[in-house]
Amino acid sequence: MASPIADGADRPQAGYPGALRPLTGELIATVLAGRGYAIETDPAGDLVGRWADSLIWFLRPGAAGELLQVRTVLAPTFAIEYVPALHAFCNAWNHDRLWPKAFVHVEDDGRARVCGEVITDLEHGVTPHQLDRLLHCGISTGCELAAEVARLPGGVLP
Repeated sequence: MASPIADGADRPQAGYPGALRPLTGELIATVLAGRGYAIETDPAGDLVGRWADSLIWFLRPGAAGELLQVRTVLAPTFAIEYVPALHAFCNAWNHDRLWPKAFVHVEDDGRARVCGEVITDLEHGVTPHQLDRLLHCGISTGCELAAEVARLPGGVLP
């Protein structure tokens, strides 16, 4: 049975829908393009896209690049005095939701921002269909986090 996503054995998503494939940057880019998402490769070679004011990176950490990390870096920044409130927000978020994991990052300039991430171990491979669902989860929940953080007091957009 051919994949409903792509035809042709030489295409990144070709093949039986249940066949596991190694996680590659090309497969991630192809799945995202299939949804019509505009992404770029940053200077470090990582895939990144913009959703509203936030940036979402599609990373592959791990010894063999087997981990899928969808990291959302939210646009608003906060003065350092807001860090305790941001920690409280992230703790409440993480208590009530599975995805994305929310955390506070203080940048070199002393401004703080909230980030979110969804990480999945794909050491044994992934089907294009599974990858599509995982990417959608990371993007949609990252956007939900961004919408909530945008309502917090003290946030400044770049």
